[in-house]
Amino acid sequence: MAPSLAQAYRRRWWMAVTAIIENLLFSAVLLGWGSLLIMLKNEGFYSHLCIENETVSTNVTSSKSDDWLSCVEQEEMLNLGFTIGSFLLSAATLPLGILMDKYGPRPLRLIGSACFAASCAMIAAAAYNPEVLSVLIFLAVSFNGFGGICLTFTSLTLPNMFGNVRSTILSLMIGSYASSAVTFPGVKLIYDLGVPFHTIMWTWSSMACMVFLNCFLNWPAESFPAPEDVRYTKKVKLSGVVTEDKMTGDRYITHVTVMEDTMGGRMQEPEQTDSKNTAQGSVPLCHSVCSPILLWSLITMAMTQLRLIFFMGAMNKMLEFLVIHGDPNPSEELQKEAEEQVGFYSSIFGTMQLLCLLTCPLIGYIMDWRMKECEEENANTQTEKSQSDPPKRDRKIQKLTNAMRAFIFTNLLLVTFGIISLIDNLPLQVVSFVLHTIVRGFIHSCCGGLYAAVYPANHFGTLTGLQSMISAAFALLQQPLFMLMVGPLRGDPYWINVGLLIFSLTGFLLPSYLFYHRRNLIKAKEARNRLAASQDKENAPLSQSASETTKTQANGHTANGYTPNGHTV
Repeated sequence: MAPSLAQAYRRRWWMAVTAIIENLLFSAVLLGWGSLLIMLKNEGFYSHLCIENETVSTNVTSSKSDDWLSCVEQEEMLNLGFTIGSFLLSAATLPLGILMDKYGPRPLRLIGSACFAASCAMIAAAAYNPEVLSVLIFLAVSFNGFGGICLTFTSLTLPNMFGNVRSTILSLMIGSYASSAVTFPGVKLIYDLGVPFHTIMWTWSSMACMVFLNCFLNWPAESFPAPEDVRYTKKVKLSGVVTEDKMTGDRYITHVTVMEDTMGGRMQEPEQTDSKNTAQGSVPLCHSVCSPILLWSLITMAMTQLRLIFFMGAMNKMLEFLVIHGDPNPSEELQKEAEEQVGFYSSIFGTMQLLCLLTCPLIGYIMDWRMKECEEENANTQTEKSQSDPPKRDRKIQKLTNAMRAFIFTNLLLVTFGIISLIDNLPLQVVSFVLHTIVRGFIHSCCGGLYAAVYPANHFGTLTGLQSMISAAFALLQQPLFMLMVGPLRGDPYWINVGLLIFSLTGFLLPSYLFYHRRNLIKAKEARNRLAASQDKENAPLSQSASETTKTQANGHTANGYTPNGHTV
C-alpha cells in the first residue's frame, strides 16, 4: 500500500538522497554511449554484418574467446540504436508530463524502473549469442531511454517537499541526471578488469529492481504539492496518566501532550480560487505556443541538441580519425594505438560528466541574479508606491535580463566548443569535453528559467514537453550526419563540424529578441510611471483645495464660538 503524503514528508530526506543516487545510476546513462559502444563491439554486436558484406576490417578487437570484426556497417547500425534511445530520452517528456499530472509520479516511476531493468536484462541475454540476438539492442536502448526519463521526470517533483531549500535540491536532481553519463565509463572500467559483460548487465538489472522496491515502499500515490500550496499542521493529542503515591495513597493525573506533523493541501477561499483560475486561464495556450519567444527558443534548443547529440554519437570515430588521419590501411601498431587512445579519451569524457553536479547550480545562480531586489508580483499597491522606500526592480524584466545573459554565456561556450572541435589536436579535445559538459548542463536550465519568466505557470509543463519533443525529433538528423561522415567523408568530421559551427550562431537570435522584448517592456513601464506621475500631479491641487476648504470652515466655526463638534467655546 502506498504511503500517505504525511509519511512521505517524514521520509523526504531518504527519498531525496536515494533519488539522486538513482538518477546517477539509472537516468540518462545512455549519454555515456562512447563507452557502451566499445563494449558492444567487443562483444560482437552486429559484427556479422562485416562478414556478410565482406567489408575490409578497419578495427579488430578481441573478446575472451573470439576475434570480432568491426566495420562501417556495424557502427552505423549501433549508432542508429543510440539515435532511437536518445530520441526517447527527450521526446517522452510531453506525454509523461500529461500522465504525471493525472496519475502522479508513483506509477510512472514504477514503470520506469521496470523498463530499465528489462533493458539491462535484454542486453545481457543478447550478449550470449550476438549473431542472432543483436536486434534486441534496439528494444533495449528504447526501454533504457524511456525508463531513464521516467525516473528523471518524476524526481523533479520531489523538491516540492523541501520549502526554502527547494532550488538547491532541484539543482542536485538536474545535476545528477546530467552526470549520469559517467555510469557507462564506470561500467567499462569494471569490464576492463575482466568481469563478464553479461554479469555486469544482470547485476545492473537487479539493482534497478531495488529502485522499483524503494518506490513501492516510499513514494506516495498523490502528487507532491508545491510549497505555496501546502499546509503543514500539527495534531495535538492530550491524554491523562493516573499515578498513585504508595505512601499516602493519593492519586495524581498527569496530562501528556503528543504532537504529530501532518500535511495537506492549502484551503483557499472561493473568491481567491476563482480569481486565480480566471487569471491563469485568461491566456490561451495557443498564444503561448505561437509567441516569438517560444519559436526562437525552439530553434536554439533544436540546434544545441543536435550539436551535443552528434558529438556524443560520433565521438569515438572523431577521436580515431585524429590518430590515424584517415589512413585507409593503417598498420597494426597505429590501429592498436587508435584503440587505446579512443578508450582512454572516452573514459575522460565520461568522467567529465560529473562536472554537471557543479555547473548546474552555477547557471541557477545566474538565473536568480538580483531577484531578491525585485518587487513582489502580488505586493500591495500602496506598499509598492511608498515614497520612503527606494525603487525596486521589476521582477519580469529582471528575469528576462538574467535569461538573456544566461543564453549569451551558454552560446559563447557552444561556439568555443565548435571551434576547438575543428583543431587537429588530440589532447586539446579534453577542453571540448569540458565545454560540452557545461553546455549540456546549462541549456535546459536556461530554457526552463525563460519559460517560467514569460509564460503562465499552467503552461510551463506543456511548453517544456513540447520543446523537448521537437528538439529530440530534430536531433534525429545526427544519424544521416554520422552516415555521411563514415561514408563519403571517410571518417573526416571537419566539414560537418564547420556546418554545425555556422548553424550554432543562430543561438544568438534568441537573446537578441529577448533584448528587443526587454527594451519594449522597459519603455512600457516608463510610460506607465509617467502617466501615474501626471495623474498624481492633477489630483494634488484638488486634494489641496479640499483641505483648505475644510480648514476655512473649521476656522469660521471657531470664530463664532463653536467647534466643529458643535460645542460652545
